Amino acid sequence: MHLPIFSPNELQVIAEMPDFFGGPAIPIYNFPVAGKEAIKALYERRPIWQVMLGIGAEVKNFTPSINPDNVARAFVFDGTVIPGVSNLTGGKDLFGIEWEYIPTAGGSMVRPGRPFIEDANDIEKKLVWPDINSWDWEGAAKVNEQYLSGTTAYAAMFMNGYFERLISFMDFEGAILAMVDEEQTDAVKRFFDKLSDLYIRMIDKFTTYFPQVDIYTIHDDWGSQKDTFFSPAVVNEMIVPFMKRVTGFIHSKGKFADLHCCGSNIKQAPNMIEAGFDSWTPQTMNDIEKIYHLYGDRIIIATMPKIYDVNNSTEEKQRAYARAYANKYCRPDKPSSLSMYSMPRGGDNILTNAFRAELYMQSRINYSGPP
Repeated sequence: MHLPIFSPNELQVIAEMPDFFGGPAIPIYNFPVAGKEAIKALYERRPIWQVMLGIGAEVKNFTPSINPDNVARAFVFDGTVIPGVSNLTGGKDLFGIEWEYIPTAGGSMVRPGRPFIEDANDIEKKLVWPDINSWDWEGAAKVNEQYLSGTTAYAAMFMNGYFERLISFMDFEGAILAMVDEEQTDAVKRFFDKLSDLYIRMIDKFTTYFPQVDIYTIHDDWGSQKDTFFSPAVVNEMIVPFMKRVTGFIHSKGKFADLHCCGSNIKQAPNMIEAGFDSWTPQTMNDIEKIYHLYGDRIIIATMPKIYDVNNSTEEKQRAYARAYANKYCRPDKPSSLSMYSMPRGGDNILTNAFRAELYMQSRINYSGPP
């Protein structure tokens, strides 16, 4: 696809969308191509401008209510709910595990202290696997026709991943032990292998009934504020082979694989790459600049602008910060995305209108050439 060089007419704001975190509305510029095309171009490493994966102007979440995990986790975003009103429910997940919605946390959790399974060797005899063929896929496709009719890319998230799924059965302490206990690891591997089968069947259904979905995000947290939960060797043995099967299937369908992995996980970046993921959004406790420097040529990293004092920065300064960010991270030979963590839930939002406009212009120039 041949794109024209940047034109100032592109800075015309033609629409706005709500900020997921409750901040000022996000401007939609007079983009030269649809958001869906811009996302595809990024993943194919021929970027057009600096997009934000997940919650930006170019991507829309799709976590439909047909998947019980999304209902249980109070994270349904589809044509059946009013976000922030009718999707804050909790309930039973894919395996019948009860999740409780916690208003102060803005999410759901399994009540700790009463694990469904205490020994991973009991998984095979205690677990009832879901019958996804009995779900009303045709009805779900029909009710989401309008929701999926836009020109953005659509990202479907699988909320409970691998280690997180194990936590939902065993509580954190039991799950972390099962990952390294020689008497339990074989059972964990058998479970993860069968879980991959389930995820592949679900993604196959998605590609049939929701072909508009472009990105599949696997949600699996591997770290705390200070460090990863387990060594890279453990992840490489216990998780990577099973994730790799799923990402391989995603790629076989012409789609992209994204990893949502919270915590300090720079040590795990090589495992993310080996597992076949196309992109990762590191949280801010990570040295994101270092991650980009080391691994940005093999996995698309969501990068962060410099945090600055918005209230004491002139528009000229804000634009200068945006140019500096673009010149560091918007490189045609090593593209990145803009991190959603640039829009904090509290405090001043550094993504002012001036910053956004300058970033859009400078990234377009860097990626596609000057006017």
